[in-house]
Amino acid sequence: MSDSEIFSRGVRRLRRDRAARGYADFAFVREHMLGGIVERLEGVKRNFRDVLDLGSFAGDLTIPGARTARLDAGSTFAAMAGGVQGDEDRLPFADASFDLVISAGVLDQVNDVPGALALARRVLRPDGLFLGAFLGAGTLATLRATLLAAETERPAARFHPQIDVRSAGDLLGRAGFTLPVADVETLTVRYGGVANLLRDLRGMAATNLLHDIQPLSRTTLGRAATAFAERADPDGRTAERFEIVYLTGWAPDPSQPKPARRGSATTSLADALKGARQS
Repeated sequence: MSDSEIFSRGVRRLRRDRAARGYADFAFVREHMLGGIVERLEGVKRNFRDVLDLGSFAGDLTIPGARTARLDAGSTFAAMAGGVQGDEDRLPFADASFDLVISAGVLDQVNDVPGALALARRVLRPDGLFLGAFLGAGTLATLRATLLAAETERPAARFHPQIDVRSAGDLLGRAGFTLPVADVETLTVRYGGVANLLRDLRGMAATNLLHDIQPLSRTTLGRAATAFAERADPDGRTAERFEIVYLTGWAPDPSQPKPARRGSATTSLADALKGARQS
């Protein structure tokens, strides 16, 4: 383990193994992500022969007509998916092995996100496509607020650092992807109590992976439950947000369109705006 690593790789593997058998009952966030990825993929007129499912969970991603390799940080998920166990920032695949890399629901738990994206780009063939989705900044805002209210004196570190959509786009560019696009979509889920939310997070292997995890005491849980209930709608349910950041990027290839050379425009922006005001 490096001193600079945010997450415990061992705890992550353990949490994923514990969640694996019952995961189908808690897969709604990943299913939503895969739905968004499929929508983006439908706009690409391309046949993909070799696909990497990066963070496969139980292997529920299928691309018709393609061979799909799968990798998951949890050994049980990897076995269920017929894939290999490994970390997204330590890929065991050769360069230029895939036409398409898809990653849904894991990049927010990776120690070296820039490194993971750079490796995803390296295992793509020229003009190969990367499509990703992960939980970004603003996710679990209600739970964060209720736990802060419950631990006002000495709040423990219970939430992962979060990546916003603008930073996500920058990371794609830094990793060497061309034509990078990042956008965000909000999934809102309403809960009858904080215990139900925590159950879902455990079931989807999305709980705290930071080093030196401090367990929640009964007193803290009680206070959090009260604060969560105080934010409920008239029907007794409290809304929680899952902010899903989608990423699209291409491995470089000479056939791709190039941005115009700086200074090559024949009309200045000032002149264009002036003309628009006069019309």
